[in-house]
Amino acid sequence: MKKILAIVFSLSILISCDFISNTLTYENTTQSFIDTLLKEEYDKSLEFMSLENEAFNKSNVDSLKLGLATFRKIIDSNFGDELNYKFITANKTFSTVEGESTAPNTTKAQVEFSNNQEFGVLEITFDDSNNKILYIRTLDIKEKIPNMTLFWAFGILALFIPIFNIWVIRKIKKSDLQKKWIKYITVIFLNVPAVSFSAINGLSVSLLSFQILFGISFSYMGYLNSIWSFGLPLGGIYWLWKLHKKGKENSDSVIVDEMQNTE
Repeated sequence: MKKILAIVFSLSILISCDFISNTLTYENTTQSFIDTLLKEEYDKSLEFMSLENEAFNKSNVDSLKLGLATFRKIIDSNFGDELNYKFITANKTFSTVEGESTAPNTTKAQVEFSNNQEFGVLEITFDDSNNKILYIRTLDIKEKIPNMTLFWAFGILALFIPIFNIWVIRKIKKSDLQKKWIKYITVIFLNVPAVSFSAINGLSVSLLSFQILFGISFSYMGYLNSIWSFGLPLGGIYWLWKLHKKGKENSDSVIVDEMQNTE
């Protein structure tokens, strides 16, 4: 059993390292492709595309260059020709629903691009055999770059929730309560409703959303997916109240005993 776990762990490490390496390649390839495209260097742009893939069997170079020129015009007219890039995510989707799975031997990635005022998102399908581009498009997103000061300020507020929950758990551990593990689970999982702050959409409340990791969650994948969330720590508040109540009862009991002994 230990050998199997060791093999699984080793494979997971190798896959993770390979995935991280690929994500860096995806961002660099996308940036190089768009930069050459904006300079109208279409021959160089084609070097970043997986032209040997069967998807391009019926395509000719002139048609591809015409498509690239159209794509260039869309980006340049909306965002200009001096852009910054940031990798957001890469994934493979397996689904029993037809059309929802990622094509075999491909990976779908998203890369954010921006000028000094606005940003958009590119969705790129990469050929796994060479990590070159098979298909690229812009998502229907054109948003102003948000002020991230409020986002990080909200994050500082959100961090107080896990600190509070950990403090309550430590108090439970030091107490004489029975079945402490049940109390721990309550504190960790019972954080509801959830209050969220998105860099793009601002503040929102989800009444039936539980934040199970000590009451907080965080996402930072481009401006579009930058979100802090925390849950109201109902479990922690409840057990803090119970500990306070128990401590008061014990204190009252001690006072009564002292009065009886005095008599």
